[in-house]
Amino acid sequence: MKIFIASDLHGSAYWAEKTTEKFRISGANQLILLGDIYNHGPRNPFPDEYAPIKAAETLNTVADKIIAVQGNCDAEVDQMISSFPFVNEEILTLNGRRLFFTHGHVHGKDNVPQWLRNGDVMFYGHSHVSEIVNVNGVTCVNVGSASLPKDGKHAYCILTDNSVVVYDFDGNAVCKTAL
Repeated sequence: MKIFIASDLHGSAYWAEKTTEKFRISGANQLILLGDIYNHGPRNPFPDEYAPIKAAETLNTVADKIIAVQGNCDAEVDQMISSFPFVNEEILTLNGRRLFFTHGHVHGKDNVPQWLRNGDVMFYGHSHVSEIVNVNGVTCVNVGSASLPKDGKHAYCILTDNSVVVYDFDGNAVCKTAL
């Protein structure tokens, strides 16, 4: 299994296109978007090529592969331009471990849900800073931001059966861990 994970596109048609292109090239089975897909948010600058409808058109080309988690900047009206649903959070299972996908404005490395156990993995964005840390046996993966990184690294993540790697869009590993 191979899953491509991205977060915080914030309405950038440019980064939606880059994300979709990298997803297709990666050979991943699933594209998981961790929220803040179309709206730039009141605290953020406009990202490159801010055009939410164009971003939606690009993402809709792979709608059958997308799981979209709702972020704090996403609204019910975003469903009107999307050919894929938004969910509050998502849980998948891989090799006996739970994979928890959330935006990061509620749950993150500083607020790991109590029901996650040793060996589970939590994926999130929100803070726009890529990192992988272990909190009481739970691997916490912040995939950063595709469009508005605060660490200077436009990033996405690849999850396989035995690893998690956060990459910049030039293909360089930013951080990684074995599972």
